[in-house]
Amino acid sequence: MSVEAARAAILAEASPLPVETIALGAAVGRVLARDVAAVRDQPPFTNSAMDGWAVRSADAPGTLRIVGESAAGHGYEGQVQPGEAVRIFTGAALPAGADSVVIQENATREGDLISVPAARPGDNIRDAGKDFRVGDVLLRKGTRIDPWRLSLAASAGRAEVAVHRRPRVAILSTGEEIVEAPARPGPFQIYDSGSPALKVMVEAWGGQATKLSGVRDQLEAVIEAMRGAQAELIVTVGGASVGDHDLVRAAGEALGMSYRVESVAVRPGKPTFFGVLADGRRLLGLPGNPASAFVCAELFLKPLIAAYCGTTAEPVMATARLTGPLAANGPREHWMRAKLSHGDGSILATPYGDQDSSLVGVFAAADALLRRRPDAPALAAGDLVDVLPLPRA
Repeated sequence: MSVEAARAAILAEASPLPVETIALGAAVGRVLARDVAAVRDQPPFTNSAMDGWAVRSADAPGTLRIVGESAAGHGYEGQVQPGEAVRIFTGAALPAGADSVVIQENATREGDLISVPAARPGDNIRDAGKDFRVGDVLLRKGTRIDPWRLSLAASAGRAEVAVHRRPRVAILSTGEEIVEAPARPGPFQIYDSGSPALKVMVEAWGGQATKLSGVRDQLEAVIEAMRGAQAELIVTVGGASVGDHDLVRAAGEALGMSYRVESVAVRPGKPTFFGVLADGRRLLGLPGNPASAFVCAELFLKPLIAAYCGTTAEPVMATARLTGPLAANGPREHWMRAKLSHGDGSILATPYGDQDSSLVGVFAAADALLRRRPDAPALAAGDLVDVLPLPRA
């Protein structure tokens, strides 16, 4: 199955989770389940954009008598009469009768008098409702809250927002060869580098991740681990292929799994599969090699979590120029780890020479995945390619 077809088949089995109301301060990273509308105008009153003097434009230029002050949080309660001026500060309400603000650098004060140059109606003034009006929809359902959107919701008078519940994701690592630090590995064992990273990915993408205790290559142990997972989605790492020691598929089948994706025409990650268990839980099987697991997490797990949260997360591609030649691609779509740089106004992409799917160090150094379509022809330096930038702190 192609990458696009596999993603579509996976997303067809995901729908937004139930709605809950949470405090706005806890909403960063969450996805809105309902629109957020303003409960008042912003700003709620016409105010000054500068420190200066509130005047009637008809009186300028001229020498005016200072009759009071308007500051943020407390305004001038009188009305500006002909020949009068009010000291005003940024954000303070424009007094009644005034229609212009002369900035303080352009005025000269002598005691209770102020000399101002010519002024036009509306100078240095922010009208009420300039940002938004009461009832305006500011954030749409399906929007993921970040600090800037949180600020907008707060300015609209919202203390709480309705969001979709975060999906519970259970991560299960399998294999006799896997040991978790700081345990001492045996002579034929390696440290588990896949599931710890996937747990962090799931949390960053909006899910609630639980890392299950790793299990050995024993079918009953894998079945029991899956059976006890309290989650909407089980993600397994390793054991997804069809070798004698690959037991994840058999365990899923023992729990009544119906396949939606049996394998994907992708490199790395061909053994990736997806199915629905008899009890309705979803099972995503990722390969054990870290690069394979991480590539397929970007392609399939990230958009799946987004769908549970009520939004979308299709890969956002960019265009880059190759810094060197690339050989023709084979029949599977290839996602190559690459390094991005900039030159001559373009994004430049340099794929790593060794794309072995077991190399964690290469993935840690890469900041993009370079996509080669199936049977793509050889490319020369300077040719354009599609890249998926990876977030790097």
